Amino acid sequence: MAACRMKVLVIHGPNLNLLGMREPEVYGKTTLDDINNSLTGRANELGLELSIAQTNHEGVMVDTIQQAQDNFDCIVINPAAFTHYSIAVRDALAAVNVPAIEVHLSNIYQREEFRHRSVTAPVTVGQIAGFGASSYLLALEAAHYLIGAHKR
Repeated sequence: MAACRMKVLVIHGPNLNLLGMREPEVYGKTTLDDINNSLTGRANELGLELSIAQTNHEGVMVDTIQQAQDNFDCIVINPAAFTHYSIAVRDALAAVNVPAIEVHLSNIYQREEFRHRSVTAPVTVGQIAGFGASSYLLALEAAHYLIGAHKR
């Protein structure tokens, strides 16, 4: 009988499909494909099943979060601009019984004042920000730890 693999959903928010081109002085030159490839490789090493989604649309992000219920053990999410104002994304994260980890490439607290507030952070397990593309890998490690602690 095969062991049940732990499942992680990674959700990338608006404009992250432009990574590598968009404001490289802030976000670096790493592309979203580079990040996804790194995540997939590390997930395989950790024995995690990984699904990845990217959307520029708030409603699609809400739908994706809602569909995680009963299908995933953890969500790693970079809500991007939705971080700062989307009550809909916040409410979706609060509604599902799936722990979520918020990720940001840049340190949102060192940037413009409007980026200092995250409406989504209070309904996540934690937040990892400011480590560039490595923020995602750190979040994946945290998800692995978190899921393992819950599965024991």
